[in-house]
Amino acid sequence: MSTCKLLLKPNEEVRILQGHPWVYNNEIDHIEGDIKSGEIAFVYSYKKSFIGKGFLNTSSKIFVRILSRQENQLIDKEFFYQLILNANLSRLDLGYQNSYRVLFGEADGIPGFIVDKYGDYLSIQILSLGIDIRKEMLIDILVEIFHPKGIYERSDVSVRKKEGLELHKGVVYGEVPDKVLIQENQILLEVDIKDGQKTGSFLDQQDNHNALRPYVKNKSVLDCFSHTGGFGLHAAYYQAKTVTCIDISEHAVKQIESNAKLNHFEQLIALKSDVFQALRDYQIKQEYFDVVILDPPAFAKKKDDVQKAYQGYKEINLQAMKIIKDNGYLVTCSCSHYMTPSLFLEMLMDAANDAHKVAQMIEFRIQGKDHPALLGSDESLYLKCIILKIKS
Repeated sequence: MSTCKLLLKPNEEVRILQGHPWVYNNEIDHIEGDIKSGEIAFVYSYKKSFIGKGFLNTSSKIFVRILSRQENQLIDKEFFYQLILNANLSRLDLGYQNSYRVLFGEADGIPGFIVDKYGDYLSIQILSLGIDIRKEMLIDILVEIFHPKGIYERSDVSVRKKEGLELHKGVVYGEVPDKVLIQENQILLEVDIKDGQKTGSFLDQQDNHNALRPYVKNKSVLDCFSHTGGFGLHAAYYQAKTVTCIDISEHAVKQIESNAKLNHFEQLIALKSDVFQALRDYQIKQEYFDVVILDPPAFAKKKDDVQKAYQGYKEINLQAMKIIKDNGYLVTCSCSHYMTPSLFLEMLMDAANDAHKVAQMIEFRIQGKDHPALLGSDESLYLKCIILKIKS
């Protein structure tokens, strides 16, 4: 079998040389050698300069996911072992211990592969054909490095269909219980690895949860789109006077109540409600809070959603600003990479103007340090967490 070589159209190499790890099918001028999806393809510029090599998938718009920028580097088990080991060591150096993202796909050099650690268990997600073919080898590596009690696969996301892959989830090593007890910062949390959001929890927010500390002591806190209560529980831990968590999911509300009981937080209540309506109801009742937290799901899951998402984000932020006491704080998030940092800030300014408020930016935060953003790959910088002081 001869080596598969992809030659790009003129100037299509610029984005890839700047660090982006994907080669799209419409960027290719022609292909030389044998084509086999799931195997290594070499990528060259139009002038035949080596750009990188990675797994090929002719069924996907992402034709090649770059693994190496070194032409002679061997892509074998040792290659993946070292990438995973080094990624984990970097998390340990940053102070992560119990639960964190071990490997963040493209940003850590293995496109289409996510590994999360939840105490003694691992949760993995496979988003590309090349990784799916090598799943058993990668599981062996994870067992060698972590010696987990169990590994659960959460490859149940629709993006797999774009790779020509079926959706799948289940135990792939050892045993995994229905609920896993983890420690996030100083708080105990029950995590549902099997059916919870993402791979079980929002690990990307745990540094931002902890950032509440200076803002909430002896304050009234409203945590909207609470999910399992990450922000609200941390507010309670940092001695908020009252904490109200709101989520439209009955399951989420019960999980928040369970986690509050687990941590002996008696000042926290959880309510099942639609956040958009709840914010308006608080205005009607003239009920105000010192701190309001907004952590909604992604309103823009594709580029075409941006305009509608802008209005959705603006609406909740505008309504939240109206129920914040003078000189109180708004902690507001967006997890959609299509809602760029500049667009998110523009929306907040727009919302503040319409709410007749003055907004001071105190902090601009992104996803946790265990979710590094790869420069040159906008997709890897997706989470914004902005803390505003709201004045009349």
